[in-house]
Amino acid sequence: MSTCLSRRFAALLSASLLFPQPAWPQSPVTIFAAASLTDSLRSVAGAYMARTGVAVTLSFDASSTLARQIDQGARADIFMSADTDWMDFLQKNGRIVDGTRTNLVGNRLVLIAASDAGPSPQIALHFDLAGALGNRHLALADPASVPAGKYAKAALMALGVWDSVAPKVVPAENVRVALEYVARGEAPFGIVYATDAKVAPSVRVVGIFPQDTYPAILYPVAMTKGAKPAARDFFAFLDSAEARAIFEKAGFTLR
Repeated sequence: MSTCLSRRFAALLSASLLFPQPAWPQSPVTIFAAASLTDSLRSVAGAYMARTGVAVTLSFDASSTLARQIDQGARADIFMSADTDWMDFLQKNGRIVDGTRTNLVGNRLVLIAASDAGPSPQIALHFDLAGALGNRHLALADPASVPAGKYAKAALMALGVWDSVAPKVVPAENVRVALEYVARGEAPFGIVYATDAKVAPSVRVVGIFPQDTYPAILYPVAMTKGAKPAARDFFAFLDSAEARAIFEKAGFTLR
């Protein structure tokens, strides 16, 4: 974690401590977050609630879906995206608080296989993923808008195999749905984040995409305009040693 990032979180935490918290229960802090953060952020929110007694409401989906909802007036205190594009979208439209945006964690892209999948191709330039799929499908998040799908398409294009597998792609509404397609055996192979693969014991990682084949996977976080004052405390907690340990254990890379 960079010194600049730590100072920013610390400043927000210090500011929030200037205002005494009321003795009565506060309304929940609402977080809109990318689906790939589901398990780790639930653990972070649980740790925060145990420390403060402040409830945290979590809403998970594709970053594209959540960003559009916020832009259309959905009430969220904090937004956590799986790419910079959708945070850029909200920033451009004046939906986030200036000076609060920062990149929290990072991730990797992996090829996963179902338990009944045939031989797995080795990821390389022009590797025969289409041949391994046969007449079945490749599961990945919608490459037209969802970050995980956009990263996957970029990697496959860089490796020269996108054109051959595009007709076999089953676009999922978010990366966790793509994971489920493979976990249930509805698709023999899928492309997800490394952290997603860790939460599904019925799938196996059969390859890691070279990081130079897709843009760096970054998770920016920011407070939204109109966020509750209590959201500043949770925002600062995201950079605590306890939260960082949870993210790291889940397989995210710390920024």
